Amino acid sequence: MQKSKIGLDFEKVEHARSVARRIADQVQDFVGNYTTVAVERTICRLLGIDGIDENEVPLPNVVVDELKSKGLLGQGVAYFLGNAIIETGKTPQEIADAIVAGKLDITQLPMHPVAETAKAIQPYVDENVTRVRNNRLRRENYIATIGEGSKPYLYIIVATGNIYEDVVQAQAGARQGADIIAVIRTTGQSLLDYVPYGATTEGFGGTFATQENFRIMRKALDEVGEEVGRYIRLCNYCSGLCMPEIAAMGALEGLDVMLNDALYGILFRDINMQRTLIDQYFSRIINGFAGVIINTGEDNYLTTADAYEEAHTVLASDFINEQLALLAGLPEEQQGLGHAFEMDPTLENGFLYELAQAQMIREIFPKAPLKYMPPTKFMTGNIFRGHIQDALFNIIGQWTHQGLQLLGMPTEAIHTPFMSDRYLSIENAKYIFGNMKDIGEEVEFKEGGIIRTRAKEVLDKATELLENMEREGLFTALEKGIFANVKRPKNGGKGLDGVTLKAENYYNPFVEIMKGKK
Repeated sequence: MQKSKIGLDFEKVEHARSVARRIADQVQDFVGNYTTVAVERTICRLLGIDGIDENEVPLPNVVVDELKSKGLLGQGVAYFLGNAIIETGKTPQEIADAIVAGKLDITQLPMHPVAETAKAIQPYVDENVTRVRNNRLRRENYIATIGEGSKPYLYIIVATGNIYEDVVQAQAGARQGADIIAVIRTTGQSLLDYVPYGATTEGFGGTFATQENFRIMRKALDEVGEEVGRYIRLCNYCSGLCMPEIAAMGALEGLDVMLNDALYGILFRDINMQRTLIDQYFSRIINGFAGVIINTGEDNYLTTADAYEEAHTVLASDFINEQLALLAGLPEEQQGLGHAFEMDPTLENGFLYELAQAQMIREIFPKAPLKYMPPTKFMTGNIFRGHIQDALFNIIGQWTHQGLQLLGMPTEAIHTPFMSDRYLSIENAKYIFGNMKDIGEEVEFKEGGIIRTRAKEVLDKATELLENMEREGLFTALEKGIFANVKRPKNGGKGLDGVTLKAENYYNPFVEIMKGKK
């Protein structure tokens, strides 16, 4: 039996987890009946369809929109592509090209039984499943041969807008000691219902997530990883309206970490909750199969709500994200559940409360490579105080054995950090991680003290919240603004028109092959 350093009652923990599982089961009962334009475009991509038409519309969009416009999307794109293969002898890519050229209407061909269409597309399914599996094996071989950094992994961001400049900054960060490079996605991309094509050299607040950009950065990190003798992980964002599509593109290009939250897009991008919850299921199946660590976005709750008062909402969401991920076959070892060091620095004993919460989440999710986010809400132009805030955050990260330590930058409240700022942040973390390496094993927490009391309080409030949510259902809870004080209507937000009820003969060949598999 696991023993708690802060006096957690693990029977209470398991009760909260079981409530979260029932909430997730309610969601899954709904999700299983529907598909979306993003799910169907993802199937196109995993069957080898890529490229754009003369108007720069991605071919997966062209194929899926053709079915949607005729009210046939519920039968699934896999069925129509398999049927077209039988009738034309063309590959999925050639079929897409013919549709774009106006030479083929895949809805007007003679229709074959589902079993025959499934057999026809199987070679194309196998081809890209093998490609994804080989990327996973390649990563595992790299780690086995050249090694990797110790946990917490030092995690930094690049955000120039130009993929080639991102490469320069990413390689510099790796040489300075970073273990994970996150290429921040350009502002607003999560609201695009398509994925841009090719290498991009401009973007505001970040760089477009495209398959070519993924390929360019993966190659660059492999090169610098061999130079420094340490595997460097690449992170991007499969959130928003193209969640499963970007997960597939990342899997095809060998990404290692993906921002992939079940609730973030609903709360912070006003994406329809039905659309998001359907899309997250397939995206997590893909990430699970690809060996990708997902990052969830609970830290964002505390940018709109008070970090002391609303800490229990972070824990409740972690429980739900965990259960939804498990239903998609994504193991605990790939769940970078999120939380953050975001309390007001003027709060008396704030460090103790932060420590209590970090230790609590570490004990509740012992196998998860937890993603710990730095202070941002209370960063100012005072870079010296900011550097100290980041240092306190790093102390807790080492003390409580976090998995992914996203490093704060002293100038982040002023401008996009320079390479020199990243160096200072990495130096700060490495100094603390080395000097305080075993503090978690040396220090005990006082019975009845602030830390134990705080952890118990947060768990109790999270459990109460989950119990209320089970009674109401997740959709109603989101409508009432339980998370981050943000209210979202079930039938509002962006992307609802892309949700379609599955027809009786619907099938997605990748779910059975990928779910819970390696």
